[in-house]
Amino acid sequence: MFTQDYLFWKMIKGLQAEGGYRILQLSKSNNEIWLETMQKNKPRIIRILRHDLDWSNWMQRDMELTARRLEQLRKRLFARKLEALNIYITTYPPVDDWRFRLEQPLLAGAKGLTTLRTVLMNSEHKETGLKEVSTLVHTDFTIDDSIYIDLETVENIKQEVISVANKRISSEKQIFQNGKPFFTYILIAIQLVMFAILEFNGGSTNTETLLKYGAKENFRILNGEWWRFFTPMILHIGFLHLLMNTFALYYLGAEVERLYGKLRFLWIYVFAGFVGSLASFVFNANISAGASGAIFGCFGALLFFGAAYPSLFFRTMGPNVIGIIIINLVLGFMIPGIDNSGHIGGLVGGFLAASIVHLPKRKEFAKRVGGLVVTLVTVGALVYAGYVIQPHSDNPRFVVQTAQEYIQTNEINKAYEMLKSAEEDGTDSPEVYFYLSYTEIKLGKLEDARDHLLIVTQKAPDISEAHYNLALIYVQLQEFENARDAAERAVELDPENENYQELINEIKNMENPM
Repeated sequence: MFTQDYLFWKMIKGLQAEGGYRILQLSKSNNEIWLETMQKNKPRIIRILRHDLDWSNWMQRDMELTARRLEQLRKRLFARKLEALNIYITTYPPVDDWRFRLEQPLLAGAKGLTTLRTVLMNSEHKETGLKEVSTLVHTDFTIDDSIYIDLETVENIKQEVISVANKRISSEKQIFQNGKPFFTYILIAIQLVMFAILEFNGGSTNTETLLKYGAKENFRILNGEWWRFFTPMILHIGFLHLLMNTFALYYLGAEVERLYGKLRFLWIYVFAGFVGSLASFVFNANISAGASGAIFGCFGALLFFGAAYPSLFFRTMGPNVIGIIIINLVLGFMIPGIDNSGHIGGLVGGFLAASIVHLPKRKEFAKRVGGLVVTLVTVGALVYAGYVIQPHSDNPRFVVQTAQEYIQTNEINKAYEMLKSAEEDGTDSPEVYFYLSYTEIKLGKLEDARDHLLIVTQKAPDISEAHYNLALIYVQLQEFENARDAAERAVELDPENENYQELINEIKNMENPM
């Protein structure tokens, strides 16, 4: 018995010290252990059971149960395939025929993605079993039969194994204790203060207030207000937006700050927020604000942690982190008004920022330089797309937004030229034609404005303002019947609008003067 117990612990020690395996789980009775390695060309999981077997059908059921557990583990680890080795250490082999049960690996899962190979070892088959295990794990296992084995010998080697395991557990715990949350709370305080300032100066949902205090707005960024890449991360649109991001920062930011330390966390958060705003600048023409990009950067930093410590990541937070990221991105694509480009940009920015500074106590100089190069290329490409390609693009949203800015500053001719150019390039955007008609009304080009509004009402018949403006033009052209039809259509679409009803009354008076 002592010989088999010694073999059990000696094999575990060899797998730890020379095979590159770490203990995943040790049963309370100390007779079953699961080990894992991330080294290639080796079984990722090894399960060793010290148990005296009687019948091979019990062994078969145990193998099938183990294979099912491994398939569940494969799914939790998000592994494409999982190869495992199952080792039985027994005093005597089963009394009935058992060899045929071990001839072929056992497959688990609908597609057989989990493979379980089994080796049986006892006094009679010890050398054969050790040779087979040595071949599979590329580690030479030899047992000196001249050693006197008693309870004390077994206990000593057992304590060595447990001591190594405890040291590794302690070192893993240290990875999560590189700093206490500090900047997380500072950033939360800044968010709350800025929200109060917005509320007391026009409201956090007021566009003018948001723009005044630094919301992302493409036209203004193109005109030199580069700080709008950073200021949006401390602004929030509405209380619910603030509440959700504050809770996310409280839990997620604190975790990242513990992993990376204070200064690394601050760098990751700010850089991710910048990249999120930059991506939004390139891919989203709408005004935006919020800490979501920076918060997604925290997810990116956790994914980088997963790349550095894949086993630890998937055994702890990994499945939850990946699940939350997927859910949030899917919701971002499904729910209108969510700036998913900023979220994805922040996610990428957080990963890149983490790759530059890496985790504490991990120098990895070459990898950090590589991360810096990739970061510079990525940011450079986004800046080029935003500042060089975007202003000359025929993106209808950008054209409309820029034209609106010109209209607000009373630069009607500039707005007209830009919108006219978009029309000549073949745009089919109703918004472009709508704002083009507006500039033409201002410039006295009533017939052109009429023609363009007719296009709008055909392409987007539910825009009540288009019918209303068309009615006004018909009035100017003294086409009262057409004016009345257009005004009535506007009322149908928006019956609560008093201006529309007043226009109908005015048209009737014009048609039937007293």
